[in-house]
Amino acid sequence: MTERRTIIVTGCSTGIGAYCARALKSDGWRVFATVRRDEDQISLEADGIETFLMDYTDHDSIGAFVTAVHERSNGRIDALFNNGAYGQPGAVEDLSTDVLRQQFETNVFGWHELTRRVIPMMRARGAGRIIQCSSILGLIPYRFRGAYTASKFALEGLSITMRMELQGSGIHVSLIEPGPIESRFTATALKHIENNIDLLNSPHAREYERQLARLNGTGPINKHKLGPDAVYRVLRHALTADDPRPHYLVTTPAKQGAFLKRLMPSGLFYKLMRKLD
Repeated sequence: MTERRTIIVTGCSTGIGAYCARALKSDGWRVFATVRRDEDQISLEADGIETFLMDYTDHDSIGAFVTAVHERSNGRIDALFNNGAYGQPGAVEDLSTDVLRQQFETNVFGWHELTRRVIPMMRARGAGRIIQCSSILGLIPYRFRGAYTASKFALEGLSITMRMELQGSGIHVSLIEPGPIESRFTATALKHIENNIDLLNSPHAREYERQLARLNGTGPINKHKLGPDAVYRVLRHALTADDPRPHYLVTTPAKQGAFLKRLMPSGLFYKLMRKLD
């Protein structure tokens, strides 16, 4: 009997992670999903998905998770889909260093810790796939998203370097770079901007009014937003293709933004980006 392929998927409470965990199981994968809260385990476990508590900012929880998965899978991990993250809005000058550090703890350092712990299992088998759910903001800047953009730029650099270093090992690294996707991402971002930014006393107070309207759903609707199935389509390719691509852009805005950055002089491109809300 052929063993089922195994994959770790993080950030599975809602959105991209929850959708992809279920779709992968439907496609025959054995899925080890992570969430941060006990209550988020219930619906995933009900669907037959092996679910664990793990917090990217708690390295002990990462270690305990990897140990548990190693025991259950007998050391076989075919793929890792790093997905759990959040976006801290706010102008760069309004971000405390502690707030910026927390953004990196979740979006970069935690991903790095988990990935380093999984790679030895892949090396032992001479094969593996590491897919990082980055963002178009890992390739182009966006106002009032400096913390998130910086974390994704860092992730891009680490991941592409790792891809080159692992060449010939049988382990492939790919980045998925979505634009707007239906999820609870904006709701979480709203909480972080309200908790960590002095909205009323900032020199950007007027701009924040528009930012808050977009985050709380009272602003214009983004007509280009896609469902998480759009991410799953490219994730499936990255997991199964003989030669997976280094970058997978998802959504029209992401593809347009990357294209214009290559095409336009930098000064003109950044001027264009400055006008976007």
